[in-house]
Amino acid sequence: MEEINEQVEQRLKKLKELKEQGIDPYQQSFNPLNRALNLHNAYASYDKDSLESELIEVSVAGRVIALREFGKAAFAHLQDSTGKIQIYLKKDALGDSYSLLKKLDVGDYIGIAGRLFRTKTNELTVEAKQLTLLTKSIHPMPEKWHGLKDVEIRYRQRYLDLIVNPEVKDIFARRSAIIKTIRDFMEQEGFIEVETPMMHPIPGGAAARPFKTHHNALDLDLYLRIAPELYLKRLLVGGYEKVFEINKNFRNEGISTRHNPEFTMMEFYIAYKDYNYLMSFTEDLLSAVAMKVVGSLKVPFEEDVIDLTPPYRRLPMLQALSEKGVPEEAIRDEQEAIRWARSKGIEVPSNSPIGKTLDDIFKELVEPTLIQPTFVIDHPVELSPLAKKRSDNPKLVERFELFISGREIANAFSELNDPLEQRERFQRQVEARAKGDDEAHEMDEDFVRALEYGMPPAAGEGIGIDRLVMLLTNSRSIRDVILFPLLRPDK
Repeated sequence: MEEINEQVEQRLKKLKELKEQGIDPYQQSFNPLNRALNLHNAYASYDKDSLESELIEVSVAGRVIALREFGKAAFAHLQDSTGKIQIYLKKDALGDSYSLLKKLDVGDYIGIAGRLFRTKTNELTVEAKQLTLLTKSIHPMPEKWHGLKDVEIRYRQRYLDLIVNPEVKDIFARRSAIIKTIRDFMEQEGFIEVETPMMHPIPGGAAARPFKTHHNALDLDLYLRIAPELYLKRLLVGGYEKVFEINKNFRNEGISTRHNPEFTMMEFYIAYKDYNYLMSFTEDLLSAVAMKVVGSLKVPFEEDVIDLTPPYRRLPMLQALSEKGVPEEAIRDEQEAIRWARSKGIEVPSNSPIGKTLDDIFKELVEPTLIQPTFVIDHPVELSPLAKKRSDNPKLVERFELFISGREIANAFSELNDPLEQRERFQRQVEARAKGDDEAHEMDEDFVRALEYGMPPAAGEGIGIDRLVMLLTNSRSIRDVILFPLLRPDK
């Protein structure tokens, strides 16, 4: 730490001297006409003689990531957003501006104008004729440019992570490509992209604890949205037939390698369809994204190779439990379910509804085993207050969750559009909330009123963008695919 402080002092001294000499160490602008990668690509076939005969003039800008002085000359490596290129700084060519070299440090931003040539080792290089200091860096860069491994520093100071770990930039470039491909796919399918509120008077659309805030002017408590579902379905009532939103959601829950309290989802709704349609639609969507971003339907992830080739397995939830040894009486009876769960070391409350207990058992015994893409279908009605019941079994709803590599990637169902039943379901949720279930829904009178005006038969789905990015970039932690994940404050 003492060494770092000394380096900071030295850089501050240089900064002061630059200002005393009338040199602005923080320039307004610079116009680099070339990028490192473009130069390497454009002149890959040019040998030393070709470059010397053509006298190709270029200008580049970027961060100094290496600097080596040799008396009256120096070599530097400059890094821009596309890659790096070598710079040759020679006193004879730079004249008076060569004195700036003594004030340069690794980490500074500079602008260079000059001509291209190849060194004796055949490295494409810019011989500088003009040197401009654009930004003085006060803090020294990490010692190991290509090996910042401390995850705390990487997540807290993402800017350093991006500087020294080029593969991190690639992850976020892929994330951008994934979202763009999803958006393009949805628009080609005739969906319209919409925006719904992020502050809700009533938290709804998912079973989750919300973040609470307050609007001073209205003296009104509000909640950061846990899901956009109820607003998107209001748009179906209003006459839209295909809507989607790529949105931020906020859930006041724990942090893990799979969970961040602020996360991104794509949620969409389509009129006149059911959950069977959405399974095929989801297969087509994920296949299109994988081919565009990865170039294959076989995606390496951790120790496995995930095959996204449709069709995916359809597995009824109760069948999955039975296959893991859950006895029939535990699947049917509330108290037997609780007793059996506890016998396996799964902690459940004594008043846990059977659907919730079965879900806890499922998460413990089944979920980690679902490596290849699997639609887990037909969930207990207690778990899905917004989903339509199966016509042949009213204890189950037309719902699926898509699991890949033991992670839930998507959740969808045929939408409940009977306002009277929806009110009853909300009321049961209110009662569960009164008994201590703080993730249960509240009564949303306006949403029920919207259904009373009539919502067409419809299906809706939410896809976790962050987890999908994890899959398609082979990232083990959700923090690796969120630029600025939530962390405990650094003391």
